[in-house]
Amino acid sequence: MSGFDLVIFDCDGVLVDSEVISAKMLIAELAKHDIHVDMTYIARHFLGRSYPVVLQQIRHEFGVVLPDGFEADYRARLIAAFQKELKPVPHVHRAISAMGLPYHLATSSSPPRLAQSLVITGLAELFANRTSTASEVKHGKPAPDLFLHVARKCGVNPERCLVIEDSFAGIRAGLAAGMEVWRFTGGSHLTGLSIPDDPAAVAHRTFASFDDFYHLDPRLQPNGHRAI
Repeated sequence: MSGFDLVIFDCDGVLVDSEVISAKMLIAELAKHDIHVDMTYIARHFLGRSYPVVLQQIRHEFGVVLPDGFEADYRARLIAAFQKELKPVPHVHRAISAMGLPYHLATSSSPPRLAQSLVITGLAELFANRTSTASEVKHGKPAPDLFLHVARKCGVNPERCLVIEDSFAGIRAGLAAGMEVWRFTGGSHLTGLSIPDDPAAVAHRTFASFDDFYHLDPRLQPNGHRAI
């Protein structure tokens, strides 16, 4: 048997290749308010974090309070961009379809954005009744609250959970929850970026393609021995 009873997937940058789209959109929208950041800054400070945490970082770093309508306008433009450009991460549909254990999705995205992302990428059916968002807990990633919430919801001990994450915030959250964490590094948002390592966010394993996912632990599949 596998050493896990539940696999918990992050969404953005793990299941759907959304981070470059959302980062470019956020950079452009912030520039309208004289806040100038680049992709490396976004990846280091915003990746994997909920919108309230992003707002807090902007207030702290730049001393700017964004207007009330900023979030709604940004999200509307982002969904429009998703409709044109968003794709699932390569091989992820096949990998999830072959999963031999219970699985769940835990994301910092808002419920509307998550729902749209799953529909656009054809993953909605695979994750029907298997999703949780940061809106369900008091503290988002890097706090462990969301992952612990998912474990309770699914009736699984945290130490029997495997977390699949791409961001340092998500890795820190999974580790703080007492779970094993594997880092996915194959998202287009990480290509060519030089982001300093976070010593508090060292994953147990790293992989760059879901085509290799079951080679890391074939027991995650129903037959327990054959990698896809």
